[in-house]
Amino acid sequence: MGFSTDAIHAGQTPDPVTGAVIVPIYQTSTYAQEELGKHKGYEYGRTQNLTRQSLEANIAALEKGKYGIAFGSGLAATHALTGLIKAGDHVIVSNNVYGGTYRLFELVMKDYGLDFSWVDTSDLSNIEKAIKKNTKLVYLETPTNPMLNLTDLEGAANICKKNNLTSIVDNTFMSPYLQNPLTLGCDIVLHSSTKYINGHSDVIGGIIVTSSDKIHERLRYIQNAVGAVPSPFDCWLVLRSTKTLAVRMERHNQNAMKLAEFLVESEIAKKVYYPGLRTHPHHELAKKQMRGFGGMISADFGDIEIAKKILKNVKIFTLGESLGGVESLISHPASMTHASVPKEERDKLGITESLVRFSVGIEDVEDLISDIENALK
Repeated sequence: MGFSTDAIHAGQTPDPVTGAVIVPIYQTSTYAQEELGKHKGYEYGRTQNLTRQSLEANIAALEKGKYGIAFGSGLAATHALTGLIKAGDHVIVSNNVYGGTYRLFELVMKDYGLDFSWVDTSDLSNIEKAIKKNTKLVYLETPTNPMLNLTDLEGAANICKKNNLTSIVDNTFMSPYLQNPLTLGCDIVLHSSTKYINGHSDVIGGIIVTSSDKIHERLRYIQNAVGAVPSPFDCWLVLRSTKTLAVRMERHNQNAMKLAEFLVESEIAKKVYYPGLRTHPHHELAKKQMRGFGGMISADFGDIEIAKKILKNVKIFTLGESLGGVESLISHPASMTHASVPKEERDKLGITESLVRFSVGIEDVEDLISDIENALK
């Protein structure tokens, strides 16, 4: 089936009791059992919930995977992945990832005996150089947050296979509509479903997709054992949202491309980071492994005062954390999403005090451009 058809129908069948077209919210903590040892496949709400199962099947289909495992947040999903390894194991990570991922790995999981190497995975040779005898996972984010660097997923997956490593890709910035890492040979895809998958800034959630029976079995066990599951209502909201994912992403793409071109042509920004621009160092790779360039732009205005003026005075863009909603958001990575990353590391990555990140929504793009122009005035 095509993407939009799967988005609307995969994992969902009319309710057998009433014929309801939309999957119901099974808001229950437990299930009645017919007799000792006999039930209908459902025992306890943390372990099984039909609304959650429908969402998991839906996202798995969109990511071209076999299994989906949903969690209460993107970070809960990321934390679950550390259950694939044990104390003493080593993980290679893209050096520019979401600040919460950095915080979880460096400031929490290191205390449990895990070792992390932070490398620029846009150069595949850096992955090979970082491999140790105890390396088990390679954790990639592409495009990265907020510098929008890309990693060659097919090339990285081949390196992992050659060295018996498990490859993980945070695909949050692209959504399943624009990029499918599993089809490029990667083992696991991760999403903060809070972002584009849900797209309405009203749910916190995370999901992992894989086609590996072994990985699925372990992550399903962790999902139940740790219990960081999303509520049935949250699952229902996200399942509602995936039905419009294709049309939303098309508009995000169109608007972001026009806004990026405006920032370049107007010379308001000193540097503009967007994979759709021909000047982006990974533009050709973006065209090869993505079906669009996404709705995220970062721009360095070269002066913190200019950045502050924009952040303070915009009226349509909302200054706030998060991304991927239908409404446009603007943020200051150095003090918001990446505040937990040490300043010297931020400076190396280019996350300066004058860098602003735009999550371009689906409003009329002319209004978004005017909003930035008016903010500067």
